[in-house]
Amino acid sequence: MRKSNNWLLILCINMFLLASFSLAIAQDGKMPITTSSDEARNSYLHGLNLTDKLRFQEARQFFENAVKADPNFALAYLNLGFTLPSAKEFFETFDKARALTDQISEGERLWILGVEAGNNGRPLVQREYYLRMVKLYPNDERAHNLLGNYYFGQQKYETAIEQYEEAKKINPEFSQIYNQMGYAYRFLNRYGKAETAFKKYVELIPDDPNPYDSYAELLMKMGQFEKSIENYRKALEVNPNFAASHSGIATNFNFLGRHDEARQQLKVFYDGALNDGQRRAAHFATAVSYMDQGNSDMALAELDKQYALADKINDPTNKAGDLGTMGTILLFIGKPDEALLKFKQAREEVVNSDRSDEIKRNARLGYLFNEARVAVAQKKFDTAKAKQVEYAMGAEANNNRFQIWASHQIAGIIALAEGEYDKAISEFQKANPQNTYNLYRIGLAYKGKGDKVNAHKWFETVANYNQLNSLNYSFVRTQAQKLVASK
Repeated sequence: MRKSNNWLLILCINMFLLASFSLAIAQDGKMPITTSSDEARNSYLHGLNLTDKLRFQEARQFFENAVKADPNFALAYLNLGFTLPSAKEFFETFDKARALTDQISEGERLWILGVEAGNNGRPLVQREYYLRMVKLYPNDERAHNLLGNYYFGQQKYETAIEQYEEAKKINPEFSQIYNQMGYAYRFLNRYGKAETAFKKYVELIPDDPNPYDSYAELLMKMGQFEKSIENYRKALEVNPNFAASHSGIATNFNFLGRHDEARQQLKVFYDGALNDGQRRAAHFATAVSYMDQGNSDMALAELDKQYALADKINDPTNKAGDLGTMGTILLFIGKPDEALLKFKQAREEVVNSDRSDEIKRNARLGYLFNEARVAVAQKKFDTAKAKQVEYAMGAEANNNRFQIWASHQIAGIIALAEGEYDKAISEFQKANPQNTYNLYRIGLAYKGKGDKVNAHKWFETVANYNQLNSLNYSFVRTQAQKLVASK
């Protein structure tokens, strides 16, 4: 996942998390599945089994078979969308599911409407749909998992774990919940519980790649890079095309300072890619590797290649995301005018597309965020403050957690640039706690105050954060290490 605070991240998080679960066949209080065809139902259930294990490429054909057998199969269209390699294809397929919501059960309808709310940047609306679903189907482990994943995406990990535990009571053999619990405990820095969950995950489905991949990510977080690589390679032994494991190995090599080996691994990934979605992922991970090494020119060149794949099919969502990422790099390397041009192009890609009005409104709001960042770089602080206020009002109106975090991030950036260090610290501590660039900025603010002890603490946190395949982290990891070493 690309780490950023704009609406595109929220959409990507929503798609990633929702891609990992589905609903059960109607029995004993489970959510029903509405289809007129036994053949379609059987194909759908086979696809569900595969998506539970994050084997989306394999699941795709079964969902395609399901909608072929029953062209009015709403949940099959929904799940098919999650297996497709581009945002454009996802939205086209999701629209088919959305159009069928008056022909299906209330639970199915709530799920689809919840996805729509997430797409439109309305997380509280999404939560209400999923709460209603769990109330309707309290004995459906997948419904609890769905609500848990919503809380996970909002970084409310304790609450997410509560839902996973409910799912576990219903079906202790449901493998997906152990994966999600492992990540939730990892984000809470409770590594022992995370390891226990991941080992149970491996025990339940030892012949699948994702359990080894997930455990490998925990080992990377703990700084055990070589052991992490070993477990990622176990995942690739099961499935050589398991995309996340290629990126994981490359990230470990980046942290070990072996960037050439990282990019060799990503070339293997690219050469074996099954679709343009995987090719885009390889380009992005390669860009992160170059940025981690300090080579912004090559990083931008990789993003140009990534953009070309989206442009080939005129995918406005992915094109906008790529342009925004380019703009962020240009801003980081001190080219605010060029960055602003990319941000404008990103906004226009969405505004001129067939996306929903709410998505377009969020694109305009995201542009205010980017305008404010550019204004700070240009030392136009009055302009930056005005844009920040306007953005904050929009974020509050949406009641969107990530957007509210982003409004505090901008306020912190402005305060840091103006030397208001206490205000900067306060604002960054109200921003996204997983944005390592913000954690680094807190260190800079303490450094500006002359508080070497706290500055060192925050720089050390960043240096050892070990975040997977993150562009924000690539901006600051090496510099944080240098500042820690210079104590």
